[in-house]
Amino acid sequence: MFFLLRKWPVLLVPLVLLSAPALAAMGDDPLQSPQWTDIRERYLGGGKVVFDSRVVVSGPKIAEDSMNVPVGVRIGLDDVRRVLVVADLNPIVKVLEFASNGAMPSLHFRMKLQQGSPIRAMAQTADGVWHVGGIWIDASGGGCTAPSVGRGNANWTETLGQVQSRVWQGETQSRVKVSIMHPMDTGLAPGIPAFYIERLSLRDASGKEWMTLDTFEPVSENPVFSFDFSGAPPIGLTLVGRDNNGNRISAKVAQ
Repeated sequence: MFFLLRKWPVLLVPLVLLSAPALAAMGDDPLQSPQWTDIRERYLGGGKVVFDSRVVVSGPKIAEDSMNVPVGVRIGLDDVRRVLVVADLNPIVKVLEFASNGAMPSLHFRMKLQQGSPIRAMAQTADGVWHVGGIWIDASGGGCTAPSVGRGNANWTETLGQVQSRVWQGETQSRVKVSIMHPMDTGLAPGIPAFYIERLSLRDASGKEWMTLDTFEPVSENPVFSFDFSGAPPIGLTLVGRDNNGNRISAKVAQ
């Protein structure tokens, strides 16, 4: 008994010392993620950060399909300059980044999850402040390391970059939905290199960009994006972009 009493404090003190920084770092994070401090330093630098209920992230509590997890982002702030979306516990953390230059600061899309993880939207306003919101989505896992389903079709290269679109128009708001044929390979499946769309832009007939998107490997195969506009969408909308192999995307949006 005396031997155990002497050894217990010696073992306990190092464990407390090692755990304290991690616990302190998680202290201001509503989602209590062990990766939050690293994510903040890596993507937000020294900018001021506030957790803000006006940054709304929506999605299922439990993902039925880890390769196609629906996520929505809606920012109820003025003067939003850029929005980053990350999955804390994914092997590839950054999912996408977007900037609305006339479209509403909102976006709906689908993504891959390797395991249950916080999904965050981080919006930077004109004053340099980062406003952060997020949710936790549980997932069975494996979404980032599985090969794309479309590669099983012999003619997948023939449909690469094809775009389908649709517009819904209400009295005060409209939505533009586009889907793009692309495998969006993460590079984490054995023998399959990373192959993904990296840039998209919605432009009107005059060439003005209404929304720009930088997308990364965790976006789902054959990605689908929904964009919102106050009132009717601009006339002559075109979706243009490219993937990381230089393949071009260009299609008129049906209106």
